[in-house]
Amino acid sequence: MTEPLIARMTAEELGRFLEDHFPGMNSRESRFTVEAVNGRSVRLRMSYHDRMLRPGGTISGPAMFALADISMYAAVLALVGPRLLAVTTSLNINFLRKPGPADMLGEATILKLGKRLAVGEIGLRSVGEDELVAHATATYAIPAE
Repeated sequence: MTEPLIARMTAEELGRFLEDHFPGMNSRESRFTVEAVNGRSVRLRMSYHDRMLRPGGTISGPAMFALADISMYAAVLALVGPRLLAVTTSLNINFLRKPGPADMLGEATILKLGKRLAVGEIGLRSVGEDELVAHATATYAIPAE
């Protein structure tokens, strides 16, 4: 059984940290909002903008990849605290179905948290939909405190 982990950052603290240290992540084309921190999981919302669409009227892969990566980064920080130099070492994404033009949610769950690495999975959904549009797995390197 997985041991419970206590978050070191709230949704509000994570949101402020990301806004302060990554101001370019929120622009007129994209906006990421930390909605919830719940133990090993963090939920982010990516607000829809028509510049995210690719031909065929679906949200582009790069936009979904960004949501997955930022969601995982937020989940790691929620548990280890504000460490700027935590970085993605791998991220694999499977696109399952075409999301329409709508806000999307990324829910990242930490599966294993070690001293130097965190491994997790991220489910991406369109707001109001139950089925995943993409599933990702990721590993993050965690710098020493």
